[in-house]
Amino acid sequence: MNTIMNPVNEIIVPAPVEFIELVRGNDQRLVQMLDPFVREHSTVLDMGRVRRIDAAGIAALIATYGNARTAGNTFRVCNVTPHVAEILRLVGLDNILVTREEVRARHPNCCLEYPAA
Repeated sequence: MNTIMNPVNEIIVPAPVEFIELVRGNDQRLVQMLDPFVREHSTVLDMGRVRRIDAAGIAALIATYGNARTAGNTFRVCNVTPHVAEILRLVGLDNILVTREEVRARHPNCCLEYPAA
C-alpha cells in the first residue's frame, strides 16, 4: 500500500477497496492496518471509497483516534461521502474526526508519495 505525505506532515492513507463498507467484520482489520501509521505519524484516512459505516466501523475510528492520541499524534478522516458524513455527524464525531480541508491525496503538486514500510 502506498501512503502520501501532505504538506503539513501527515500521512494520508487511502482506505483499501475491501473497506467500501466499514462494518462489523472489517472493523478490527482497519484498526490493525492503521495502527502502525498512527503510532508513528499524524494520519489522515481517505474515506472516499467508504459508502457505508455501522457502529463497529465507528468504534474502529474511535479506537484508531485513541491509539493516535496515546502516541502523541492526530487522526482524522477526509473525503467522506455525504452518507458517512451524516452518520458521523449524528454520533457527534464530525467535529472531532472529519477534516474540513479538501485533501487531494493523488495530486502530485501537494503530496509526496512513498511506499509504506
